Order: sequence, then C-alpha cells, then structure tokens
Amino acid sequence: MQQTVEVVIIGGGLTGAALANGLTRYGFDVAVIEQEDAPNFNPLSNPGLRVSAISRASVNLLKQLEVWPQVLRMRCAPYRVQEIWECPMARVTLDARSLGLTELGYIVENHVLKYALSKRLYYQNVLVLYKTRLKNLQKINGIWQISLDNGKILQAYLVVGADGENSQVKKLANIRTYSGQYAQSCMLISVRCFDHPGNITWQQLTPEGPRAFLPLFGYWASLVWYGKHDYIKKLQLMNMLQLTREIRLNFPDRVGNIMPIIAGSFVLNRSHAMNYILPGLVLVGDAAHTVHPLTGQGVNLGYRDVSALITILKEARYQSDHWWSINVLQRYQYQRQKDNLLMQNWIDLLYRTFSNQCLSIKIMRNLGLIAANHAGKTKNDVLTYMLGL
Repeated sequence: MQQTVEVVIIGGGLTGAALANGLTRYGFDVAVIEQEDAPNFNPLSNPGLRVSAISRASVNLLKQLEVWPQVLRMRCAPYRVQEIWECPMARVTLDARSLGLTELGYIVENHVLKYALSKRLYYQNVLVLYKTRLKNLQKINGIWQISLDNGKILQAYLVVGADGENSQVKKLANIRTYSGQYAQSCMLISVRCFDHPGNITWQQLTPEGPRAFLPLFGYWASLVWYGKHDYIKKLQLMNMLQLTREIRLNFPDRVGNIMPIIAGSFVLNRSHAMNYILPGLVLVGDAAHTVHPLTGQGVNLGYRDVSALITILKEARYQSDHWWSINVLQRYQYQRQKDNLLMQNWIDLLYRTFSNQCLSIKIMRNLGLIAANHAGKTKNDVLTYMLGL
C-alpha cells in the first residue's frame, strides 16, 4: 500500500504533534507516525511523572495552534516566581511582574499536553498512525519513500524527524551527532502536599546536583532530584517511607510536609546533531538537540524549532518556492542551530560551575548569584531570552 502526502512527521510527541498542528493549519497535507498508543487522559488520575515548564513563548505558540484552551480545561499550574540559590544569602529571584507579566509560564504534565495536541489533530483530520514504527527511508526521484513496520509505504516531499534523542530518522539519514553523558542522573517524584504548593518554583543548587520544587494542580507538586548515578539508583530502590526520610534530610525545609506517591529516574545525556537538515529532511526538538534539564529549556527549545520551521515553510509556500528544498531548510538550520548551541553551552557552563566543589569557585559563583539578582535590566533581558519573548 502506498500513499502520497506532502509532509511525514516521524514522532507524534510534544514536538511532532505541535508541528503537525501548525503545518496543517497553513494548508500542508501532513501524516504523523507515532510508535506509542494514542494518548488518553483521566481527570481523576494522579499526576504523571514527566512534567514540563512551558514558557510564555511556548504558551503563545500553543494558543496559535488552538491547543492551549484544551490544556486549561484539563489541568496545569501557573508559576509566577522562580527562585534559585546555593547559599541562602545568594538568591536569584525571577518575578513575572518585573516584565509586566501575570506569570512566567506553566507546569504541565507531558501526557496532558500530548492529549490536547492529539485531540486537535483529530479535529483537523490529520492522518496519525499510532503504534507504528519507521522501518526504512529511501529517496527515489526526489521523493522520500517511508517504509513502516505495518507494511504501509508513504511518499513525501519532506520528512521530519521528531522522534527524540535516539531518532531513527537521524540514524537512517546517517546524520552524525555529538553526544555525551553527564555525571548525573535525575529522579522525578510526584508528591502530595499537605499545604497548597503555591505558584513559586524553586531550585537549590548543590555540588551533587540541584533540588527543585515544581507546583502542580491542586495539592500536588513535583520534586526534581539530581545526583550521582549510584546515589539516584539507591533512591530508586527505596520504598515511599524511606524516600520521605531522604527528602527531609536533603531538601530545604520549605519543601514542607509532603507525601511521595511515585518516583522514577533517568540518566542525563547531552547531544547535538551536526546537521539539522538534508534535502527534503529536517530534525526538530530532541532529535536535533538535547540539553541538561537544569533550566527546564528542553521542550521550549523544541517549540522554538517548531515555530521557526512553520514560519519558514509557510512563507516559502506562499512565495511558490520549493519549500522542501535545501535552500529553504537552510534558513531553519541557520536560525535554530546557533540558538540551540548557545543555550546548550550556557546550560553546560552552569552545570560545570555548580558541580565544582572547589571553595574559591563556590565563593565566586555565590557572589555571581548576588550580582545577578541586582543586575536590573540585564537580569530582565536574560529572563526575556529564557522565556523566548
């Protein structure tokens, strides 16, 4: 069986589904291939472990895609202040009011956002093949032949790899990647708070790794715990009572009275594709780049990719250009590659600086935090960049 569409997106997660929504909105014929089952949502369920800090720019994109109202009808939590410190006297406070905003962003469960995106694709009549894997890619007479594990073959002018860090598209296209592993793992813990978690996210920096608190809906919150691989593995083996004791020993007192419900961990990796594009092929999101989640920029960088690619392809189509050509796609790579590299290197600098246990460096970095908190316009400019505004 063969079917021809204009764009085939491999990966229907947070990035791929957003791109499919946007391209369909501007008249592109799109198909999405997703290896997982269709997302679902139960409003009575406990929060999922995987959550994302969605910036104002990402919210604006989701509003344009007519997805955000569905998220608001489900569940999410705005955060208006973000605090970062190592020593209590060296504290950086980022406040939405300093930019004239009502909030800095929202903490959203990944499965909630996936469901909202998939529901919008359904109403747009986009072809989405769930529980389907990419088997092979081959270009014949300028058209991509996409072979799937269900025996179906799609033909497309443009193939988009939105299939994550271990992208099959990237492998089949022989795109090289610079990659490495951080000396840290991350544990996510969904907790029930006895007091309302409020609308402040905070992060205490330690040489072993940050301890972060993210407010969720109702009386729920998410704890993010970075540490050495062996230590996080040890935490993963604990029952919830043992984990509660460890949280009280290692998190600041302001975490309050909480009850952990579920926990999971993963290893932290860094990767960056040498090229984002080939003729008729492009990478977006984690398929192109992954960063340390220290600053919560992963999904937001993916949405910056999506926004840029939609704009470039839309404009090229209106100008009657071959919108799938390498010349058009180079505009996307030029715009996004340097921005992603800048963010990646900046986050890595923070990671190396705050994981160093040298006393002189510790003194200098805390003086730096004090200076940053009193930087005025410079602090607001950095915050504006982080929010993608």
